[in-house]
Amino acid sequence: MKNAELEKKYELTTNTKSLFGKTLFQIRALVSFGNVKAGDIGGWLEKEDNLSHEGNCWVYDNAVVSGNAQVRDNAQVYNNAWVSGNAQVSGYALVSDYASVRDTALVRGCASVRDTAQVYENAWVYGNAMVYGNTRINGNTRIYSVATLVALEQE
Repeated sequence: MKNAELEKKYELTTNTKSLFGKTLFQIRALVSFGNVKAGDIGGWLEKEDNLSHEGNCWVYDNAVVSGNAQVRDNAQVYNNAWVSGNAQVSGYALVSDYASVRDTALVRGCASVRDTAQVYENAWVYGNAMVYGNTRINGNTRIYSVATLVALEQE
């Protein structure tokens, strides 16, 4: 099926907010899919290209996807997470809490980025890797397989 023929699974609502000079639109599900029901209100996108109409991917709660970032396949972004720049979140990946994925970073497969973790620059987190706590993954770093990285704040 061509993209133009795809049934839209969500719409940008007229509910907006401004964040760092960008206008963000809250989304509403048009059809039921995965654990999302038609009419459910989701998170915030800068533009429709930020979230695929294919698969069960969704942006929940107060999460934000902006710039040229993309969430697709069955990936989920929720709570107060932020995906921006040219970042991509795909597969069954999860980005949650106050985590951020930005620049040209990739989070894919069954990877999870949560808490206040940050994945940025050209870093990749994939496979079944988990990044959480106050961890920062950047540069050309690759975290994959079943790796778990956690950095806790010092008191």
